[in-house]
Amino acid sequence: MLTVAEKRERAILVAVEHGREALLTAEASLAELARLSETAGVEVAAKVVQAVKRFHPGTLIGAGKIATIRELARTVEANLVIFDDELSPAQQRNLEEQCAVKVIDRTQLILDIFAQRARSQAGKLQVELAQLQYLLPRLTRQWGHLSRLGGGVGTRGPGETQLEVDRRRVRERLAMLRKRLAQVERTRELHRDNRAQVPYPTVALVGYTNSGKSTLMNRLTRAEVLVENRLFATLDPTTRLLRLPGGGEALLVDTVGFIHKLPHGFVDAFKSTLEEVRSANLLVHVVDASDAQAPEQMTVVEQVLGELGAAETPRITVLNKIDLPTTLPRPAVVGPGCAVSARTGEGLPQLLRQIGTLLAAQQERLRVRIPVARSDLLAELHRAGRVTEQSLDDGEFIVTAYVPPKIAGRVRRALQ
Repeated sequence: MLTVAEKRERAILVAVEHGREALLTAEASLAELARLSETAGVEVAAKVVQAVKRFHPGTLIGAGKIATIRELARTVEANLVIFDDELSPAQQRNLEEQCAVKVIDRTQLILDIFAQRARSQAGKLQVELAQLQYLLPRLTRQWGHLSRLGGGVGTRGPGETQLEVDRRRVRERLAMLRKRLAQVERTRELHRDNRAQVPYPTVALVGYTNSGKSTLMNRLTRAEVLVENRLFATLDPTTRLLRLPGGGEALLVDTVGFIHKLPHGFVDAFKSTLEEVRSANLLVHVVDASDAQAPEQMTVVEQVLGELGAAETPRITVLNKIDLPTTLPRPAVVGPGCAVSARTGEGLPQLLRQIGTLLAAQQERLRVRIPVARSDLLAELHRAGRVTEQSLDDGEFIVTAYVPPKIAGRVRRALQ
């Protein structure tokens, strides 16, 4: 039997339809919010959609709908209200007072999921940074009870003092986290530099959350990454060696999934993790082709890639989950693409061929004579690229190979 502390939260989900052009309809966004709630361990008790011509500055929604939510919370025994739109600190405080239950927004819910999912030191630091950035302007809510004590000496002063102490402590903690994350980023840069010395091109898996990136990663590399039918099942990036047709190799990186209405500060807080996307030679955009919102999800991913500065990076669009029965037409794909099932393996040989072809297009043709004494250079060409011709003449290897430009330059300098 669950104790009071362990009792599962029951939530009413609230979406606002404001008539502006949006990627997802209010109903579709609310369905996604329900999946986020379930991922966080919250039971969805009811859903409410409010159509408004303009947002109420103090409460986002009107007084009549607030009264409806307050009564509904009593009826369904809900102890939490989750808004699909981001709330200002004042709106959140006013809604809690008028709904008489705890109120959070989509951003706070996503950050809570991140906190549950982070495993690495970098992931935990990034989550805490994002949470504190969200909390700082909302600290006044923590001391609202002091205003009910009647004011005067002994109430206002200590309350204001404690609030300033808390703000200072949060700012100090934010500064410390940024400093530690800068150290993490320097370590990641060293790792990336080391990988550049073993000159494998990098292929990054990107896509909407729960599109099947981790399943695809496991199928292609046997990485044993955690796979669950939940949003944000994996948060920390994973890198594995990917063997390509014809003997080539690349590094395959599984990254955190993107989502509609990404929390403000996400890209900044997770900069060191998302740097793997920015520095990749090739992006594999994984799409859940069985989802009715797939075209809108593809647009969300493209927008985030633009924020990261990766809009021009070559990519392959992979329509995943084709093994699932659906009457939906497949989303339109611009540029290289293929349809696969990461679960069954269908279509993966074609995907590997496409990856190999696009990576080869980024390589330089190199024809050199390598002294037998420098067999290390010959081994590097075999390891880093594709050797198409090799012969021995008068104590020298005559080699034609396709390798990354930086390797071609390094070999030429070594032979000067």
